[in-house]
Amino acid sequence: MTFEIEINDRSRTVTVERRADRRFRVIVDGRPHEVDAVRAGEFGLSLLLDGDAGTSREIQIAPAGDGRSGQLLVGIDGRTVGATVNARRTRRASAHGSADAHGEQAVVAPMPGRVVRVLVAAGDTVAARQGVVVVEAMKMENELRSPKAGRVKDVAVTPGTSVEAGRVLMVIE
Repeated sequence: MTFEIEINDRSRTVTVERRADRRFRVIVDGRPHEVDAVRAGEFGLSLLLDGDAGTSREIQIAPAGDGRSGQLLVGIDGRTVGATVNARRTRRASAHGSADAHGEQAVVAPMPGRVVRVLVAAGDTVAARQGVVVVEAMKMENELRSPKAGRVKDVAVTPGTSVEAGRVLMVIE
């Protein structure tokens, strides 16, 4: 899975590949790293990143909690910085409007939470901005809407599924 992540006004392309339980291969701007990941709290992650010459760095990741799509707090080397997952796509969609989007469009979880209701099924026809799934996050229900008019290609979640920020919930074509 590939993400665009913006940290301190710098965009990075990050690809994540699962290797084994808790082990991942993470490629940041073309540079590979081996990562050991464990849950930290209900929605956070603690990452141990293998570095050059056998060194390692610990990185803490948690949702920002301000309700904005894809916002995270990242703790690195004793500092905490804000990060935005899929920043370019989010900014581009809000700047140009996504109702007229072409090709497949994913409906993604804006923050960690739990799927409460799935309002459509694979094969259904949807209108632009039609509600398609309800996710509960921070004790609030959020109805996520279709980014475009089209047909539901795939539904990747069911009610009760726990989701992390940025997870693809369904695809509209």
